[in-house]
Amino acid sequence: MALGPAGISSDAPSGEPPDTDEDPRVLLFMRPGRDRDLVAEALGDRFRVDSTTDAAALDSAFDCCVLDAEAFERVGSAIGPRRERAAPAFLPFVLLAGGDARKATEGAWDRVDDVVELPVRKRALRARIGNLVDRRRTSLRLADRERRLAATVEELRQKERAMDEAPVGISLAEPGTGNNPLTYVNEEFERLTGYGPEILGKDCRFLQGEDTDPETTAAIREAIDDERPVSVDVLNYRASGQKFWNRLTVAPIRDENGDVIRFVGFQTDITDRKIRERRLEVMGRVLNHNLRNKMNLIEGYTELLRSDPAEEQRRKALDVIGETTDDLMRIAEAVRKIDHTLSSPESDDAGVSLRDRLSELLSQMTDQYPDATFHLSLPDDDPLEVSVVGLQTAIEEGVENAVKHNDAPEPTVWIRAERGAEGWIEIEIEDDGPGIPEHETHVLERGETSLKHADRLGIWLMYWVVSKAGGEFSVDSSETGGTVLRISVPTRP
Repeated sequence: MALGPAGISSDAPSGEPPDTDEDPRVLLFMRPGRDRDLVAEALGDRFRVDSTTDAAALDSAFDCCVLDAEAFERVGSAIGPRRERAAPAFLPFVLLAGGDARKATEGAWDRVDDVVELPVRKRALRARIGNLVDRRRTSLRLADRERRLAATVEELRQKERAMDEAPVGISLAEPGTGNNPLTYVNEEFERLTGYGPEILGKDCRFLQGEDTDPETTAAIREAIDDERPVSVDVLNYRASGQKFWNRLTVAPIRDENGDVIRFVGFQTDITDRKIRERRLEVMGRVLNHNLRNKMNLIEGYTELLRSDPAEEQRRKALDVIGETTDDLMRIAEAVRKIDHTLSSPESDDAGVSLRDRLSELLSQMTDQYPDATFHLSLPDDDPLEVSVVGLQTAIEEGVENAVKHNDAPEPTVWIRAERGAEGWIEIEIEDDGPGIPEHETHVLERGETSLKHADRLGIWLMYWVVSKAGGEFSVDSSETGGTVLRISVPTRP
């Protein structure tokens, strides 16, 4: 006979939870006759009952299957595979046995959950079938709960995997008063900062350092206290002590009630971008100020020559034009050197021997400036391997400027290099010249203005090379003369 609509079972279409609110369905796998009618009548007031003799009906959805001896003999071997398809939910099978059938079903307990001997009272049959159906419905709810939990766990795993593999640093922090302890950081955060799981439970302030702008950190704190998003460019420090410019975005995460339960932070290294911005600023000043002034000077003296001045004035005009042209060529070469140095590809992992490079530089400078005296101080038996892009060019620039800007007949330059903190190298270039004007160094940290700017692009070159490596660069000039340039860089940025 035709079966009614499919009931609910664990092998319903994937992703659809069982509807345990529907009436349980009992499948009577029995031959037609009085026994089947009596069973259907006994169970019909509590369950939705369908009858069949078709073996294919075992693949339908039901909550309990009741078989007579003849049906068990025909399809008993299919019960095990059907249970496996229903797993992890419990799917009960009941055998009705009576009279001569008892002997034929002696091994039935290995396959069915209950064997009911006939005749049996209706109340007892309903109770025994009901207990099995209740177990079935409970197992369905548990299976559905496990399925939902597994789906939730998998979704969380996928989200965490996406966060772990994201190309930006991601961190999560708990809300608090004056302190927001980290609860999660992804792999890019660890790579970017050099810190690992040991910083969980700490506030992200450990990334700040001596040169971090207090106004920027105050803006971050104010936004967090106000529970609103904030985006800033902040100078941070890696675990190694390296500086880097961080584009930081912090935003609150709220629950369904609107309460902040987490703060999410996104971190991106923008050091190269900040250096490019400063380069554009300085180069713009060079074009707008230096080049324009020098071209005005050339134009003025050219007009003087056109007026057919006296011989002495003509010679003076030609000298000024020649010197100004040389200045323009030096500016052009300085701009070219800066662009070439900062645009060079990253050094290979092996690095170079700073000891060898400084020895070569000393020999080169001695040949180029025979009236100058150079002193090189290096640690014994230490190659001082380093992989900072442009470091040799920066040192060369500092040494050459120390000679070129010294009017003494016999300038002296001292070059010292040594190991600093673990993974760092310290370099000093000292001279006995007139010193560098304060406005030349003031602009390195505070930026250029129309009134304050650096005339020596070499100072900017050194500063940018060191900044790109996340190091420290300082200038110490004495009022009585002499300058010390200090460079501190990590061996492997």
